[in-house]
Amino acid sequence: MDNKIIKDNLGDLFENWNTIPNWLSFFRIAMIPVFSVLFIKEMYIPAFVVMIVAALTDLFDGKIARKYNMVSNLGKILDPVADKLSQMAIVIILICKFWNDSIKYVLFLFIAKELIMIIAGLLLLSKGLRPGAAEIWGKIATTVFYIFMIAIIAIGGPESALAGVSAFSAIILPQVVINIMIIIAAIMTFVSLFSYVPGFFKQLRENKEKTNKQ
Repeated sequence: MDNKIIKDNLGDLFENWNTIPNWLSFFRIAMIPVFSVLFIKEMYIPAFVVMIVAALTDLFDGKIARKYNMVSNLGKILDPVADKLSQMAIVIILICKFWNDSIKYVLFLFIAKELIMIIAGLLLLSKGLRPGAAEIWGKIATTVFYIFMIAIIAIGGPESALAGVSAFSAIILPQVVINIMIIIAAIMTFVSLFSYVPGFFKQLRENKEKTNKQ
C-alpha cells in the first residue's frame, strides 16, 4: 500500500468539500444514533419522524449537488456511506425486533452486502482509486429499502410508530406481507451489488495496466 498515493487521494477527496449536500449527508449520519436511541426507548413516533427527515436529506442532497453544481469528490463517497450506515442501523433494529422470526436471516443479508461494499471500497482506496458513484440499481434499491422499512417500522404491528394515531390505528401489516417486503428489498439490494461488479473489476484492471506501463 503506497502511503503517498493514499495521502494524495485523501487530499483530492477533501477539495471543495464544504457544500450543502455534504452537510446534509453529515446530518443524515448524525441522525442515526438519534433514531436508534428513540426506537430502543420505544419512542416510535419521534423515531419515525427522524427516519423520514433522514430519507428526505438522502433524496435532496444529490438533486441540490447537480442543480447548483455542488458535486464534490467527498460527496460521491459520503452520500453512499451515509446510506450504508443508515440502512445498517435500521436493519440491526429490525433484526432485534424479529429475532424470534426466521426472517431475521434475510435481514442479515443486508449487513453482508454492506460489508462487501465497504471492503471493496477500501481496496479501491488503497490503490489510489475511488469507489464509483451510485448506479441506477443502487438508487432504486435504496428507494425500495426506505419505503418498505419505513412502512414496516411505522405500521408493521401494534407496537409500531403509528399504531395509536387515528387514521393509521387500524392498519397493521400481516407478517407474510412484512416478510415479502423484506425479501423484495433484499433481492433489490443484491441486484444493486452485482451492478457495481463490472465497474469494480474495470477499475482494478485499468489500474493494473497503468501500473505495468510505468
